[in-house]
Amino acid sequence: METRKIPVAVIAALAVQTAGALFWAGGAAARISTLENRVGEHRRVAERLARLEEQSKATRAAVERIEMRLERGA
Repeated sequence: METRKIPVAVIAALAVQTAGALFWAGGAAARISTLENRVGEHRRVAERLARLEEQSKATRAAVERIEMRLERGA
């Protein structure tokens, strides 16, 4: 019966590659988490901007009504 031995260099290479892959995956997970947080912040800013735009439209309409009343009374 023939027994085959796996060279130590092959085992070491696989261990280094596995460690590198795990290290890379951890870094990628951290970058993804950071990007998700940024997207959440942008979403909040977009909502605030939409509210401000609506308030601006309401203010503009109120000013136009005031101007019309002033023009009629003059």
